[in-house]
Amino acid sequence: MIRSFVFNDGKVVASNLDTDALRLVRADKGLLIWVDLFEPTPEETTSILEDVFSFHPLAIEDCLSVSRYPKIEDYEDYLFLVMHAVAFNKEEQFRTTELDFFIGKSFLVTHHSEPLSTVTSAIERIQKNPTAITRGMDRLAHFLLDTMVDAYQPVLKDLTQEIRALEDIVFISNQADSNAIRDFRDRKNELSDLQQIVRPQRDVVNRLARGEFKLVRPVLLPYFRDLLSNLNRIDNTATSLNDQLYLTLDVFLNKASYQTNEVIKILTLLIAILTPTVIIGISYAEYLAPLAHRVPHANLLALALNILTAAALVYWFKRKRWI
Repeated sequence: MIRSFVFNDGKVVASNLDTDALRLVRADKGLLIWVDLFEPTPEETTSILEDVFSFHPLAIEDCLSVSRYPKIEDYEDYLFLVMHAVAFNKEEQFRTTELDFFIGKSFLVTHHSEPLSTVTSAIERIQKNPTAITRGMDRLAHFLLDTMVDAYQPVLKDLTQEIRALEDIVFISNQADSNAIRDFRDRKNELSDLQQIVRPQRDVVNRLARGEFKLVRPVLLPYFRDLLSNLNRIDNTATSLNDQLYLTLDVFLNKASYQTNEVIKILTLLIAILTPTVIIGISYAEYLAPLAHRVPHANLLALALNILTAAALVYWFKRKRWI
């Protein structure tokens, strides 16, 4: 699908043009264009990226292939960015969606293979109040990036809730959940994935915030610095959650070890208490039973000896504070 918007003096003057009309608009230096490619067909991709805008083949190749890491390349007349939007829920867990940018002085081309709330928010903003974000394509690109970064907050909130749920299992429950180790591993992997996405994106935004690229106007630099601060905050929060997760895991392992030791201790005490009883029983069967008719109340004497021996051991263990 090809969605397009043409702006003039902060207003939308045309939308959803065909390829031929986009070529004409592209030739008009007074107009700004945003073209969004959403799940485009190969023919749509070729017509926009090659025919209308004539992007570099390497940039097109990077756009069409899935890249795990963010990046930015300067092709003099435009910037090519690879960024990632994130989502997290209990059904699908942590996942990312790539969003590619071609940012020129008078145009912005975005490409993505899945629906993105970031793009939807930009379109809604354009339909309601386009002036604030459409006077420059670097400003529109910043809006998209800012909205993308804002979407990290619900992800961090959900991950925080998942980790707190693990803490409740560890600190409140009397028994260690056998599934907790798997949950710890899943949360650790999700935090690791999040940091592997955020940190390279932070590096990309840092280059934009420093004014390294001439296509980003100086007036936009404070906005990109604010975006960089938000990414730093997200990375710091993820690091704190990671430390918190390791602390909870350490407590969980100590608790599981303590419970195991308690079981071994109880079994050892039972063996210590029952061993004399077994010995007395064997001795009785071996020596006293054949003489039971000669020893009055032999059975009662054997039972009493067993009880006294067990009671004495229990008393001794309590004196030693072993039970």
